[in-house]
Amino acid sequence: MASMDTDEQSVVLPASTTSGLNISLHPLPILNISEHLTRLRLQARTNSPFVLGALLGTQNGREVEIVNTFELATDVNDENIVDHAFLVTRRDQYKQVFPSLEFIGWYTVAPIPTARHIVLHEQFTGYCSTPLLLLLQPSSTNSIPTSDVLGQTLPFTAYEPTVEIRDKKTRSVFIEASFKVETGEAERIAVDWTAKGGVGGTSLESHLQTQRAAVKMLHERILILVQYVTNVIAGQVPKDHMTLRSLSALIASLPASENESFRQEFDTEYEDVQLTAVLSSLTKSANILNDLVDKHIVMTMGVRDERSLPGPRRRMGRASEWGMHP
Repeated sequence: MASMDTDEQSVVLPASTTSGLNISLHPLPILNISEHLTRLRLQARTNSPFVLGALLGTQNGREVEIVNTFELATDVNDENIVDHAFLVTRRDQYKQVFPSLEFIGWYTVAPIPTARHIVLHEQFTGYCSTPLLLLLQPSSTNSIPTSDVLGQTLPFTAYEPTVEIRDKKTRSVFIEASFKVETGEAERIAVDWTAKGGVGGTSLESHLQTQRAAVKMLHERILILVQYVTNVIAGQVPKDHMTLRSLSALIASLPASENESFRQEFDTEYEDVQLTAVLSSLTKSANILNDLVDKHIVMTMGVRDERSLPGPRRRMGRASEWGMHP
């Protein structure tokens, strides 16, 4: 993946030009975009992958609220061309689940907007009259301070599109727009849990690391006991009857873990995992079926239109197709 290119002529108006938008940014887009960048860095093994996604939210006049995001795809041969079919499909899917959310802009990762972003931006004007640009700047020092997210600074900058007239020529440019972080009670709880998990307090990763260490220690001690019994049988070490009795009692207690309650709980968790996998497969199959239905409707549209004609007109139409006169 190529990194964002730089451009000699700035496409951002000076700071003296202000935007009249009142933008509210929710925590979920912040987490989604950050996760998107981190995942692509690991997959592409580069610190500057090309990141592209859509912003979902609401706009009432000059009041804009960014609530959610989803990732976008580009043309296989050209990263500057958006895959519009994919965009429309994902937008419609989100619309079915969140009817109040609309496409209001797009996001990417770069130090500053460039001419490349103008080219990308013009491809989104068909979905929104004035799509916003939300830029993640991981290495930027001009971060916007906020006390809403753990007292840290956010390396995000929002831009509003506009047109500049210079030397009797017009060009598309951006105006930097300020934003505030808007959080509900549920979002505050989720962000607080995520932040603590990142430190290592309650994250799944730390929990799995603890479980792994415990299993590793148990395995090592079992190997020691097996080696001791083997050496006793071979006569290489003297018998310690107290140790052997303790070992026998431990082995006798092992079947107790196979009681009915343990088996019920284990089966329940196993069924939950299997159900999750089945639901994932069903969702994928439903999506494929939905595409097939749409294609079937398009293919049979002409047949239905022809059948809706009166009988004589339908016969005349077929006679014309066959080169015959009525």
